[in-house]
Amino acid sequence: MNSLTKMALGLLGQLKPQPAIGDLAAVLELPPAQTSGGMPLMDALNLRQSRREFLPEALAPQVLADLLWAAAGVNRAELGGRTSPSAMNSQEVQLYVALPEGLFQYEGASHQLKRVTGTDVRRVTGYQDFVDSAPLDFIYVADHSRMTMVSAAQRESYAFAAAGAMAQNVYLFCASAGLATVIRAWFDRDALTAAMGLNPNQQVLLAQTVGRCETSRSVDIA
Repeated sequence: MNSLTKMALGLLGQLKPQPAIGDLAAVLELPPAQTSGGMPLMDALNLRQSRREFLPEALAPQVLADLLWAAAGVNRAELGGRTSPSAMNSQEVQLYVALPEGLFQYEGASHQLKRVTGTDVRRVTGYQDFVDSAPLDFIYVADHSRMTMVSAAQRESYAFAAAGAMAQNVYLFCASAGLATVIRAWFDRDALTAAMGLNPNQQVLLAQTVGRCETSRSVDIA
């Protein structure tokens, strides 16, 4: 579906998710993340870029597991600390994953994907046409109820900073793993909020598409 059609449907309140396909399990189990190896940091920074062409093929389970851990996984179990920072460790930014099988929330502590809805919301995550068929779209959502120690006037800016850190983790992982990605803010927030079933304390911040493209490098992740 092209951008103009999506915008027209949004104006009519008709930009809707699609039925999910495939496995409808409540939880998608992930293999343990591989938390060592990969490309040297300076090399990954040199290759970091936005790409907007994606093949529809799903990511391998190990690649998906490593990608999620890089974005918002727990790297200090004793503290529950994550790979990305947040003010006073409030961990207010929740990572949602739009897949053909449905919408999931990533739980870093258990390293699982928990189903939120049984619909495919990828087309609602952006006006761009590539979001409809890319293998996954991340959605960064702020839960402002978790930021009780931050003044209401500052919560949004704190949350955007945390989401930006998570998104950069994804960029660096993708550079290292030979994947394509792009961060996005051009979407119908009302339609996406409704499609995700968010509550009034939750705010959609950003979206990010990840996948392979024709020119992706072949990377051995073993």
